[in-house]
Amino acid sequence: MSHPNIVLIVSDDHGYGDRGYLGHDQQVRTPALDRLAATGVDCTNGYVSAPICSPSRAGLISGHYQQRWGARWFNDSRFGDHLPSLAERLGALGYRTGYFGKVHYGPEDIGDRACPPHHGFDETYYGLAGKQQGRLNYLRHSAAAVEEYGPEASWRMAVQPMLTGDTEVELEGFLTEELGRRAGAFIEADDQRPFFTMIAFNAVHNFCWQLPEDELSARGLPVRADWHDADDQGYGDWYDGSITPNLDHGRDYYLAQLELMDREIGRLLDRLDQLGLADDTIVVYLTDNGGSPCNYGDNTPLRGSKYTLWEGGIRVPYLVRWPGGGWSGGRTVDAPVSSLDLLPTLVGAAGAAPEIVAQSDGVDLGPMLAGAEGDHDRVLHWDCDFQWAVRAGDLKLRWCDGDSPRAKGIRAVERAEPGNGTRLYDLRDDPGEQRDLAAERPNDVARLTALHHDWVDSLR
Repeated sequence: MSHPNIVLIVSDDHGYGDRGYLGHDQQVRTPALDRLAATGVDCTNGYVSAPICSPSRAGLISGHYQQRWGARWFNDSRFGDHLPSLAERLGALGYRTGYFGKVHYGPEDIGDRACPPHHGFDETYYGLAGKQQGRLNYLRHSAAAVEEYGPEASWRMAVQPMLTGDTEVELEGFLTEELGRRAGAFIEADDQRPFFTMIAFNAVHNFCWQLPEDELSARGLPVRADWHDADDQGYGDWYDGSITPNLDHGRDYYLAQLELMDREIGRLLDRLDQLGLADDTIVVYLTDNGGSPCNYGDNTPLRGSKYTLWEGGIRVPYLVRWPGGGWSGGRTVDAPVSSLDLLPTLVGAAGAAPEIVAQSDGVDLGPMLAGAEGDHDRVLHWDCDFQWAVRAGDLKLRWCDGDSPRAKGIRAVERAEPGNGTRLYDLRDDPGEQRDLAAERPNDVARLTALHHDWVDSLR
């Protein structure tokens, strides 16, 4: 098929080790992701371009390092509005496009370029996390909820109405299920054009106790209340009790949200099978950054978490399947790949001209996914101002100013340890980054440092 359908699924804060088929935790149940891995290609060295959501998503949708327009952390992240988005590239090739889920490129408001209907998506149902402290509530999105929670808590608990186009719509129900339902309806629409649908689940971001009552009951989990303006306890103290290590049943809530998201993914895969579309549809699954201590995600066997440039902050589940294109067979590839590669890979598969495919900081993974040898010597970069890293082949150099305000903040508030100083690791022998080689291999430290500085200069 010259124009395969495309389903791009992006989750939120999913831990690298939290996939059933990996076997790290027998309590993890992800039959749909297991199915994708068994029938597609598992990129075991798959990376995103930032350890936090906003800049990572900006890089993914544009196919360019988001540092090119200054998007490095929450405070300066924004949509790269001078570049065509993935949806615009595919729309120009004749695709109908749909976006369902969380939007978070940084500050955004209704009508902004950062909103999906204004960067190439024809049909949309989304929530602006940039207006709601970076998250969406799993259960409440209505004017009544905004009034009930109060001005501050409605922002922190993220209960503002959802949007279709530029119009607010209310939802009192389980958002994960609604996103799956709407994406499924989009796939089934009576339209002969190939489709591109992007489903950006808010799962498994904290606060994972926001589950339907029947799901809590079935799992024997207690109801936990959100924070409200009228509560006696201040938000900071309440938040500290709502993340690791202080949240009772925290891992259980997280695993429930993961299982229910996986159920919706399974329904989408079933729908493709029932419609006879599976062979001619590319399905991609990844998450926006590493698993978070806030939601009890597990990044086994990697060190670190969201917010950090340890592998646990930037290496993510990265699954791709396209039987008709040979991206199949239950294979694993260990060459480094990036979320920046999705734009050139997908538009290349969709038939874009070579000069269009080449307009990216990523590379077209199509040949590798079909069985060709990958580039094991590839160089990838990360930069968050107070921390940076470069991977060149198997070697990774990372630097962090552990005494900076941002490092101290994530250490104190988010329970994430960013480290301090310059460290060098051989990821082939030491994927858990336990043995620092910097003192033993000063020439490699100098070489990778120069690679980083050259890359920074190239962004200007």
